[in-house]
Amino acid sequence: MYDLTDTIVALATPNGEGAIGVIRLSGGKAISICDDVFFGKNLGKQDTHTAHFGTVRDEEGRIVDEVLITIFKNPKSYTGEDVCEVSCHGSPFIIKELIQLFVRKGARLARKGEFTLRAFLNGKMDLSQAEAVADLIASHSESSHDMAMKQMRGGVSDEIAHLRQELIDFAALIELELDFGEEDVEFADRTALRNLVQKIQGLIRALIDSFRLGNAIKEGISTVIAGRPNAGKSTLLNALLNEDRAIVSEIAGTTRDTIEETLNINGVTFRLIDTAGIRDASDKIEAIGVRKTMEKIQQSALLIYVFDVVETSPEEVAEDIRKIKRDEVSILAVANKMDLNPYTKAESFVSELLPLGQIITASALNNMNVEYLKERLYQSVLEGKADASSTLISNARHYEALQKSNESLNDVLTGLDQGITQDFIAMDIRRSLTFLGEITGEISTDDLLDSIFSRFCIGK
Repeated sequence: MYDLTDTIVALATPNGEGAIGVIRLSGGKAISICDDVFFGKNLGKQDTHTAHFGTVRDEEGRIVDEVLITIFKNPKSYTGEDVCEVSCHGSPFIIKELIQLFVRKGARLARKGEFTLRAFLNGKMDLSQAEAVADLIASHSESSHDMAMKQMRGGVSDEIAHLRQELIDFAALIELELDFGEEDVEFADRTALRNLVQKIQGLIRALIDSFRLGNAIKEGISTVIAGRPNAGKSTLLNALLNEDRAIVSEIAGTTRDTIEETLNINGVTFRLIDTAGIRDASDKIEAIGVRKTMEKIQQSALLIYVFDVVETSPEEVAEDIRKIKRDEVSILAVANKMDLNPYTKAESFVSELLPLGQIITASALNNMNVEYLKERLYQSVLEGKADASSTLISNARHYEALQKSNESLNDVLTGLDQGITQDFIAMDIRRSLTFLGEITGEISTDDLLDSIFSRFCIGK
């Protein structure tokens, strides 16, 4: 299905007008195709990783552009094939003319992700590293960049390879027992196997548990700002962003739809969502806004509950927390408008569901404790979890494969408890290995590869 004999071509830089455009060719004819239209040097005689200036001319000898062609000879290239990167002027017309010229000379247009697909098929990277390339291109914060870079350099691959090798070594002993089935020989110590499976499960569960943080860093942490009308939610949003993004008014119910903005704190992106006030709505439009608020709360990873220290009683705060509290969501309560009642004590609002450590006194209007709130938001993402320098799982496909692998290892332990025969134990171990292998691409299908690489941009 994947024809590696073709030479492919695509624009590697973004579409549109710019100072420079880079056209990438990869395949057995990449250098000869470029050499056929390049006037400067004989590219076929040049060393790998060298750049050469000259002109590209069409079949009629007309100069299309002055270019710089960089040569990467196999196997020392991104794809593992001969690669030429043609740096030209960034005119859409010039780029179109050059690509059409290369196609006429024998190249074909690349499909989405085909350069990285070839790198995977030619053994330049495994599947999890290839997926990290797409994550790296899409990264919008320092943390998401660092996480993708670590995965691209083999962070996840190394963890999975270690787990698989330990299982493979033991599976080999189980398989050996099957060859001597009639002689009732036991090569694999069952106690040692149980200990190994439990150890591997511990490592797998740590990776599974890291998905929430990893995915949040990759996608941005959904952070809902909720509370009663006139609590100061929109003022707090503006203070966090340091700009007047939301309309602020003394009229209750000003915010009727959600307002979403991004905030970067120490390299982590927070997707802030200002919501309509929680109350019994006075009209249909506000009712829709309140319903959206509750939906956003259910979908959030972090929740900032804002309340007015002058107008809201401790009992009302406790009632609101009961309505919106979810076990899997971190919550910070902002006791707002402290400038109007500076003698208010945070301890007054402590309840069974709201400990003192989760209450922050503030005045959004005067920027009091806004920077501290930012610090607490960042800490709440990392608190009790692996930090961003650890190996994190951010890919939903990897997460699902790890869960299935863990379930297969549960079956191994159940089989050991029930004393089932080694052929069934071997089957469960092989199944676990299969799921782990799907992460790195040691076990893959055309459909899986199509699904993954179709999400890439065409020039990558």
